[in-house]
Amino acid sequence: MRKYWHVVGIGIQNNLTYRFNYLARALFGLIPLVAILYVWRTIYADKPADGLVGSYTLAQMISYYLLITVVDALTAVNEDDWQIAADIKDGQISQFVLKPIDYLYYRLCLFGAGRITYLSVAAIPLGLFILSLHRYFVLPADWGVLGWFLLSTLLTAALQFFISYTLAMLAFWVLEVSTFIFIMFAFEYIASGHLFPLDILPPAIERVLYLTPFPYQLYFPVSIYMGKTTGVALAKGLLVQAGWVVATYALARFAWSRGLRKYSAVGG
Repeated sequence: MRKYWHVVGIGIQNNLTYRFNYLARALFGLIPLVAILYVWRTIYADKPADGLVGSYTLAQMISYYLLITVVDALTAVNEDDWQIAADIKDGQISQFVLKPIDYLYYRLCLFGAGRITYLSVAAIPLGLFILSLHRYFVLPADWGVLGWFLLSTLLTAALQFFISYTLAMLAFWVLEVSTFIFIMFAFEYIASGHLFPLDILPPAIERVLYLTPFPYQLYFPVSIYMGKTTGVALAKGLLVQAGWVVATYALARFAWSRGLRKYSAVGG
């Protein structure tokens, strides 16, 4: 494991050179969030003080989007899929085929290093933004709920990474993977609960979405924190989420092994 800890250290050092970019991304990323919150405030303005949209009060709806922002900061894949595809196209993976280091674990360490670095920079503006809206922020019911939320968030990060890694493996077969990445991002943005809570949708559509891994990429951990998912539903959801992590990990391994059969590197 020493070599992978070394990769994490090198990854943090490399990412720190882009700390201003991370700060700018965190600050400008709050702009669409502010716009969404103003839209929901306008929607609730015509309702009584305790009016609901779906099962959400105004405070709960604002808390939902704040939590989405936090989970996204903890788990989002930041250009890892582009970098993996570039490694394949440029022949950089040859060194990992010849050396005793697993490329998937190598990229997973870099992903973790990137998240640590981003959070170290983005925590201040994000924390100040949440503090300014603290009267709307809903705290978890107890420490147990917080623990299940953190476990689900960890599984969300793994799921996000393995899906992106598998998608990047398409570079073994196609010259440009950007189209596939953008299509997947569009599905994730809507079906993961980033745009709106999934439980305000018609029940039939919500059930269909839960047959995919998308709700477990954002909506599910937030629903745990907010007390929307409890008891048997919580246990079942965590098992399904863990199952998706195992499935995408296996798919990532399969895509790598199949891709290597087609891979060839020439020149010095």
